[in-house]
Amino acid sequence: MDFSALRNLISRYCTGEENWVDSRTVYIGHREPPPGTEAYIPQRFPDNRIVSSKYTFWNFVPKNLFEQFRRVANFYFLIIFLVQLIIDTPTSPVTSGLPLFFVITVTAIKQGYEDWLRHKADNAVNQCPVHIIQHGKVVRKQSRKLRVGDVVLVKEDETFPSDLILLSTSRDDGTCFVTTASLDGESSHKTYYAVQDTKSFNTEKEVDMLRATIECEQPQPDLYKFVGRINIYQDRDEPIARPLGSENLLLRGATLKNTEFVYAVAIYTGMESKMALNYQSKSQKRSAVEKSMNAFLVVYLCILISKALINTTLKYVWQSNPNRDEPWYNGKTDHERQRHVMIRAFTDFLAFMVLFNYIIPVSMYVTVEMQKFLGSYFITWDDEMFDEELGEGALVNTSDLNEELGQVEYVFTDKTGTLTENNMEFIECCVDGHVYVPHAICNGQILSGSSGIDMIDSSPGPDGKEREELFFRALCLCHTVQVKEEETVDGIKRGIHQGKATSFYISSSPDEVALVEGMKRLGFTYLRLKDNHMEILNREDEVERFELLEVLNFDSVRRRMSVIVRSSSGHLYLFCKGADSSIFPRVISGKVDRVRARVEHNAVEGLRTLCVAYKALSQEEYHNMCQLLDSAKLALQDRDRKLAEAYDLIERDLVLLGATAVEDRLQEKAADTIESLHKAGMKVWVLTGDKMETAAATCYASKLFRRSTQILELTTKRTEEQSLHDVLFELGRTVLRQHDSLTHDTFSGLSSEFQDYGLIIDGATLSAVMKPAQDDSSGNYREIFLEICRNCSAVLCCRMAPLQKAQIVKLIKASKEHPITLAVGDGANDVSMILEAHVGIGIMGKEGRQAARNSDYAIPKFKHLKKMLLVHGHYYYIRIAELVQYFFYKNVCFIFPQFLYQFFCGFSQQPLYDTAYLTLYNISFTSLPILLYSLIEQHISMDILKRDPSLYRDIAKNCLLRWRIFIYWTFLGLFDSMVFFFGAYFLFDNTTFTSNGQLMTTNTQMIFGNWTFGTLVFTVLVFTVTLKLALDTHYWTWINHFVVWGSLLFYVVFSLLWGGVIWPFLNYQRMYYVFVQMLSSGPAWLGIGLLVIISLLPDVLKKVLCRALWPTSTERIQRLKADGVFQRVLPQGHDSLLDPPQCTTET
Repeated sequence: MDFSALRNLISRYCTGEENWVDSRTVYIGHREPPPGTEAYIPQRFPDNRIVSSKYTFWNFVPKNLFEQFRRVANFYFLIIFLVQLIIDTPTSPVTSGLPLFFVITVTAIKQGYEDWLRHKADNAVNQCPVHIIQHGKVVRKQSRKLRVGDVVLVKEDETFPSDLILLSTSRDDGTCFVTTASLDGESSHKTYYAVQDTKSFNTEKEVDMLRATIECEQPQPDLYKFVGRINIYQDRDEPIARPLGSENLLLRGATLKNTEFVYAVAIYTGMESKMALNYQSKSQKRSAVEKSMNAFLVVYLCILISKALINTTLKYVWQSNPNRDEPWYNGKTDHERQRHVMIRAFTDFLAFMVLFNYIIPVSMYVTVEMQKFLGSYFITWDDEMFDEELGEGALVNTSDLNEELGQVEYVFTDKTGTLTENNMEFIECCVDGHVYVPHAICNGQILSGSSGIDMIDSSPGPDGKEREELFFRALCLCHTVQVKEEETVDGIKRGIHQGKATSFYISSSPDEVALVEGMKRLGFTYLRLKDNHMEILNREDEVERFELLEVLNFDSVRRRMSVIVRSSSGHLYLFCKGADSSIFPRVISGKVDRVRARVEHNAVEGLRTLCVAYKALSQEEYHNMCQLLDSAKLALQDRDRKLAEAYDLIERDLVLLGATAVEDRLQEKAADTIESLHKAGMKVWVLTGDKMETAAATCYASKLFRRSTQILELTTKRTEEQSLHDVLFELGRTVLRQHDSLTHDTFSGLSSEFQDYGLIIDGATLSAVMKPAQDDSSGNYREIFLEICRNCSAVLCCRMAPLQKAQIVKLIKASKEHPITLAVGDGANDVSMILEAHVGIGIMGKEGRQAARNSDYAIPKFKHLKKMLLVHGHYYYIRIAELVQYFFYKNVCFIFPQFLYQFFCGFSQQPLYDTAYLTLYNISFTSLPILLYSLIEQHISMDILKRDPSLYRDIAKNCLLRWRIFIYWTFLGLFDSMVFFFGAYFLFDNTTFTSNGQLMTTNTQMIFGNWTFGTLVFTVLVFTVTLKLALDTHYWTWINHFVVWGSLLFYVVFSLLWGGVIWPFLNYQRMYYVFVQMLSSGPAWLGIGLLVIISLLPDVLKKVLCRALWPTSTERIQRLKADGVFQRVLPQGHDSLLDPPQCTTET
C-alpha cells in the first residue's frame, strides 16, 4: 500500500478540506528567503532511494507465505496437511506436506531470486555518484543522499538522478537536449528550457547565490504534465514570479544530450519521482483457461466431498452390525466408546477427505506456471519476429496470457504507426487552390524529375505569390522541429551552411519533419532556432530572422498548434496549423471552398491532411494575448483548463492560407495480415483519430474493406440529416434482414453468397450511442449498435479520443457473448485501449514505447501479429488445454481405485498405495512428460498453420475446455480406474496358502497382500496414463522419447530400490521385496500389459471413429499429411487448404 497517499489522505481529513493544499514549496539550495518576504517552513520529503523490490531480508518468509497461501489450492492443501497432523488419518502427513512444500519452495525460490535481482538493480542506482552544489563548490555524493532543494550539476550523457527544474545550461539560449528513451522509448532529442531569469548563471558560485522558491503540484505520475512557478528574490521587495511547465522539468531516467552541462534543482526525489510513480503494476488479467481450471477445480472439490460423505455414511451402515463395529482382533478403548457419534463421524469424514484429497491436483498449478514461463521464450526466440531495422524481436511482458492468443475473436487496431509505417513523406501542398508538388511544380514552373506525375495546377498571379511565400514561411515557423547543427559526413564534420544536404531535422512528430523537409524541397529551408530567433533560408538564399514570441503547443483535444512571431520588419503574425475540423470553423476569410475540396480529395486518396492559417496582429492585440497567457501559465490550480480557454480566445478570426498532404504508407504485409485474421474468424476493428475519408482509404488498401463490401455510415453528417434513433433502426433492419435470410438459406442449403457489411462510425456519434437514454421512449441504443456491429465483418471508428477507444473495447467485452478481445497500438493514445482488452499488444513504433511498455506483448511490426496468433497462440492453447484435462484425468485414475478399495476393506480408510507412491505420483512419475508435451507439442506444422488461417477456428471459443470434453476425460478416467482395480482384483481372485502360511494367487503365482495388490494397480496406472499421453503426441523428438520412456524406467528403478533395500530411516518395511516378487510372476507381466491395452482401447476407438466420421479441419489436414498428399501451397482465392480443389487425391 502507498503509505504516503494514506498519510496525505489522513492529513487532508484531519486538517479540514479548506486547509488542504495540493502543492509543495521547495527552497532552492535550502536557502531561506529574505526576511519579511514569507515564512520559512521547512518540509520533510523522502530521500532519493529507489525501491522496486517487494521483500526485505526480514519480511520475505512471512510475506511470501501469505501471498502463496492466498491461492485456493495452496490453502486447501495446507488445511489437509494440518488435519493429518491433528487427527489420526490413514495417510502420513508427508504425502500432503511434501508436495505442498515442494510447490511453496519452488515458487519462493523463483520469487526470491527475482526480488534479489531487483535489490541488486536498486543498489546500483542508489549508489551511483551525483554532483551537488554546496557552498559554491561541487560535492560528490551517492544518489540516495540527494534531497529535495539540492542544486545538481549534470554533464553530457549523464542520467538525471531525480526530477529536476532546469535553472541554466552551457548553451547561451538556455536550452538543453534530452532523450527520454528509458521513460517512453522516444529516442529523438527533446528541447527543454531554463528559467528565463536564471539561464545566465554558469558558475557554481552564481548558482549558489540564487535565492528562490519553487511552488509546484504534489507528485503525480503523468510524465507530460507539470504545473508550478518559481519566485526569484532579488534586491526588490517583491519576488519575480515565472511559470514552470513540463518544458522546464527534467525527468529522472532521462539523459542529457548535445549539451555540455546543466544546473538544476531537485523537486521530486526517490519514490516520488514520476518514473517511480509509473512503476505501479497493471491490473491482473486472467485467461479463459484459468477460469475453466477454477471451474473444474470446484467440480472436483464437490466430487471429493461427495466421496467422503458417501464413505462416511456407508462406514456407519457397515458398522451397525456389532460384530463389524468391534471385531475381536480390533477392540475399541474406553475413550473411543465414550466419544460422541457426531464427533466420530466428523473425524471419519476428515479422514476420508485426506485419503481422497489427491483428486485435487496441486502440482497442476506449478506445471502451468512453468509451462507459461518457459513457453513464453518461444516468442522471444522466434527469428521470424525479429526486425532487422529496429534490431529487436518480440517481447513478452506477461506470460499469464499465452493461451489467450489462441482465443481472440475481436482485434482492435490503431491505424497510424500500426497499420501504417508512421514514416511520413510530403506529397503536395495547396495554396489558395494552387497545388505544389515537390520536384514537379514549384511556383507554377515545371521542374526536373516531374515526368509521370499527375499535376493539378493553375499558376498563381503576382498577387498570389505573396500568399504562397507566406504559406511556406508559416510551415517553416509553426513547428517544434530541432536542427542537428553538425553531422559527420565521410568522417568530416560539416555545418548546415556548408551544404543543404547535411541538414538533419529531429522532432517527436514525424509529420512535422515531413512538412519542414517538404518546404525545403520547395525552396524554403528552416535553418535553426538561435537566441529565440528562428532563421529561414529563402529561395534567393537570403536568411530571414523571426523572433519567436509564443508557442501554443499542440494537444489532442484542440488538434492544432500555433506560434506568434515578429518579423525583422517588426510585423507580428500568428501562424496556426491543425486538422481541417479544428481550423475551418475558426477561419473568416480565404479560399475555403477550393482548399476544402482539395483536402477531401486527398483524404479519399488516403493522405494525411493539415490546414494552415494565419492572423496579422497589432501590438495591442499581442499585448492582450501576453497578459491572457501569463495569467493562465502562472495558475497553480486548473492551469490546463485556463490555458485551453486562453488558446481558444487567441486562435480565432484566422485567414486560411492552404493545406498540406502527407503520405503515411501501409506497413509491409499489413493487408495480408488482416486478410489472414478475417479467414481465421476474427473481426477486425480500426480505431483511429484520423478523419473518416483518410481512414477509409487505408481500410480499403489494407483489405479491411473489400470493393464488394457495403459500407454503412453512422456519422455526424448522417445523424444531422436523420435522428440517431432512425439511423440506428434503419441500419439494424438492413443487416438483420441479411442475417435472417442467410440463416434461412444456410439451413435450406441454398446459400451461395452473402452481402459483406462494413460499418463506419465517428467519435461524436459514438458518444451519443454510449450516452444513457434519458427517457424510456428513446430506448437504449447500445444493444442496437452492438447487434449491427456483430453482423459486420469490419468496423472503422474514426475521430476517436483515447478514452473512447477503451470504451469501445469495454463495450464489446461486456456483450452477451463475452468474446476475447485483443488491442494493438503503437502510441501513448493507445495505452487505455491496450490495458482494457483481454490481450494488449504494443508495436515498437515511432510514437514512443509507452504502448509497448504497457502491453502484455510487444512486437516490432503489425505483420508479426499473424504468426503470434495463428501459430504461437494456436500452439499455446492446444498445449495447455491438454495439460489441464490430462492432469484431472490422471488424478481421477489415481484416486478412484482408492475409493473402490474402501468397499473391500470395510470403509476402514486403509490406503491402497504406499506413502512413497502417494507422494511421488504427481511430483516425479507423471510430471515431466506432460510438462514437455505442453512446451513442444505441434499437432500441425507451423507452415500449415500460417498458410491456412481457417484452422484457428477449430480452437475458437475455448472449445477444448468445454464441459462436454471435460466430462469425457473424467469418464475416461473413471473407466480406466475401474479397469485397473477390477482387473487386478480378478488376477487375485483364487488364492491358496503356501507352506510358510502366506497367501498365493493360483493363477498368477504372486504373494497375495494389500501392498502387492496396490502396487499392481499403481503400476498399471503409471504405464496407462503415460502411454495415453504418448498416443496424444503428434510431434516426436529425441527429448520426447527420453522423457516418456525415461519416466517409466525411473518408476521401475525406483520401485526396485524402494522395495529391494531395508531403509533404516523407515519405521516400517511393508514394501520390502513386494515389487520384485510381483515382477517375478510371468502372468503378472501379461496381466499388466493386457490391462493397459484395455484401458487405452476406448480412447483409441473413439478417436478412430471421430476422425473417420466427423473429422475437424485439423484432423483432415493431419490425414492428408500422413498420406503424403500434402505437398502444396494455398492458392489464391481459397480460404482453406481443404477447399474442394485441394482435397482430391490427384493433388
